Amino acid sequence: MKRKWRRRRWWMLTIHRNRTKQTMDNQLAEMLAEPSGEFDNFVRMSNSDFEFLIQKVSPIVAKQDTDWREAIPVKIRLALTLRYLATGDSFRSLHYLFKVSSQLISRIVPEVCLALNEALKDFVKDWGRNKEEKQWIEDGKTMWNKCSKRMWDDRKYFVLQKTKA
Repeated sequence: MKRKWRRRRWWMLTIHRNRTKQTMDNQLAEMLAEPSGEFDNFVRMSNSDFEFLIQKVSPIVAKQDTDWREAIPVKIRLALTLRYLATGDSFRSLHYLFKVSSQLISRIVPEVCLALNEALKDFVKDWGRNKEEKQWIEDGKTMWNKCSKRMWDDRKYFVLQKTKA
């Protein structure tokens, strides 16, 4: 049995209707032009590193425009993901900052994270593969356990150190 087609009340929220590629790119361009380093603080990295990531990630996360709406540019997708990873803001608060729906943000962030993992896997060393690295990790754990213990009590943080006998 077919479902009866229902007319939607709205296709996009008003806040999103005014969104265009130019307005989103202008927002990032204004931050880049700012001499105080606002862009570096916003995405927590330099402009050159950001451009490097765009080159690495863009073939994986780029989307095509449709007849109904323009696709979110790769720059915005990456900036949104980096902002989320740096601050831990909720998707709802990022929704107001980037003019992208929280449902779409919930799809963009994992997609870009997977693309970052794929693009940067050659730049990251995987620890704990050989015997020397495993031993070094174990030595660090045992030394830490012998030297000090941490304890939380009523929102206060204590470090208990082993006394000399």
